[in-house]
Amino acid sequence: MKVMKFGGTSVGKPERMHQVAQLITKDNEPVIIVLSALSGTTNALVEISNHLAESNKDEARVCIQKLEAHYQSFILSLLKQPEFLAKAKAIVAEHFEFLNIITRISFSEALNKDILAQGELMSTRLFSVYLEEQDIDGMHNNDPRVVNKTIAIEQLSFDEAAELAYFGAKILHPTCIWPAQQQNVPVKLLNTMEPTAKGTTIMHEAGSVGVKAIAAKDGIFAIKIRSSRMLLAYGFLRKVFEVFEKYKTSIDMITTSEVAVSVTIDNPVFLNEIIRELEPFGVVETDTEQTIISIVGNQIAETKEVLMKLFDAIHDIPVRMVSYGGSPHNISLLVPSAYKKETLQLLNKGLFGLE
Repeated sequence: MKVMKFGGTSVGKPERMHQVAQLITKDNEPVIIVLSALSGTTNALVEISNHLAESNKDEARVCIQKLEAHYQSFILSLLKQPEFLAKAKAIVAEHFEFLNIITRISFSEALNKDILAQGELMSTRLFSVYLEEQDIDGMHNNDPRVVNKTIAIEQLSFDEAAELAYFGAKILHPTCIWPAQQQNVPVKLLNTMEPTAKGTTIMHEAGSVGVKAIAAKDGIFAIKIRSSRMLLAYGFLRKVFEVFEKYKTSIDMITTSEVAVSVTIDNPVFLNEIIRELEPFGVVETDTEQTIISIVGNQIAETKEVLMKLFDAIHDIPVRMVSYGGSPHNISLLVPSAYKKETLQLLNKGLFGLE
């Protein structure tokens, strides 16, 4: 059993609270989490308490309103799904109702302790709601941490699930699929907090044709090798791939033309060495901070309607690479990470009609 304590700075911004969630869920062992109040909260509560002790109730109310506005802004960035945002708003309203009530009663030392405790109570309860928004009802059609509205997928094939897991779906690790697929054992993804929800069943049959879900994989590096010598050059690609094999670096995507080849990697440990060995083949260009967005479903590469809707939805997005035809279950796009959220939202609307 671990006990992990995070100070106010560690949870002072929504993105930092997101990072804390990743830290505490990376190991499969029981853990007790202790959180300080959001940075600046305790000082504000001390100021409120001091005003009340001096019977400066108007000043106390001003401080309370300012602090409440901060929390309202905080939860808008912390949470995405409407039902969890509503829960967080109710928590904030409850605590600030208490603070407003105490401006109308006599101040005491016992009341001072109650005032100062509100920060830790709110940070802990809001963090709990955020975690609840994440452990979800099965695998969803898009990343609920990024897009505003997602839906659970009732049935996936093993191949579809493997594609989603590899390209960023956090609810399932890629290596979990293979043993079950080999023995044709159905896998059920359920939410322990909502035991009556259907969840997602992963089995041999896909259940339906068409797009099932979208996943995104960050931290991607794109490498492009341009060379006129590549034209009709026998063995050129083999030599390129041998460089990546030498440094045990996997390639996620690849596209080629007569004079250029582009590949993506997610492990930059040997990036400088790889570039150095590729430079004799031609001009090497590298793009960092890229994201692979994968559209996964049954026979989608053979469905014209999917392609039409997909590219119509993202016509203003600067797509760096497209991988199409390598798998009947997957169409992948490479976009700058700065466009990740916009791309996922546009695809959510264009492919699923969800806004």
